[in-house]
Amino acid sequence: MVKHWDLFLGPYKQAVEELKVKLKGIRTQYEMKSMHCPIEFVTGRVKPIASILDKATRKGIPLDRLEEEMQDIAGLRMMCQFVDDIKSVVELLRQRTDFEIVEERNYISQKKDSGYRSYHVVVRYPVQTIEGEKNILVEIQIRTLAMNFWATIEHSLNYKYSGKFPEEIRERLQRAAEAAYLLDEEMSKIRGEIQEAQAIFSRKKETKDE
Repeated sequence: MVKHWDLFLGPYKQAVEELKVKLKGIRTQYEMKSMHCPIEFVTGRVKPIASILDKATRKGIPLDRLEEEMQDIAGLRMMCQFVDDIKSVVELLRQRTDFEIVEERNYISQKKDSGYRSYHVVVRYPVQTIEGEKNILVEIQIRTLAMNFWATIEHSLNYKYSGKFPEEIRERLQRAAEAAYLLDEEMSKIRGEIQEAQAIFSRKKETKDE
């Protein structure tokens, strides 16, 4: 049983904040070199207590096994402009030495039945506490902006219907997921034009600000 949630979740919050700073730092380095950054932005959160308890009940996870069996108490999302950027971000994560990758799940090439697409990387991240080092499981979700838009809507509807979607809604969500994927494919085809336009815009903005 978890007696003191604040103490239990403290290292998870620390892991999220530290990783946000580190992963946002990647974007800064790309910008300093005037290179296209595969990371659009990074967000993070610690799962609310109610959500932890709900998932533990659904998945049959004993509360004294949360640290070992629930991988997404600490979660980060890394947004990308293009599908190919996701591959670049995954490779960047694989090269890092400040955490250990324990699992990868590719829901882009193997989408879920609902239409959900994303790339999940579960890492074991060492947090320094006053009681010594504590290894925290963190789930990093890497997806395009279109994938994230769909997933955010699906997540909200999932709560509304408690996971039991009416057939019409389920079908519409699946069609919307395919539309989002087609959008990503089309954007990838004109990637060069988009990046050139963004570079021109950035240069004009820098000149204007000087």
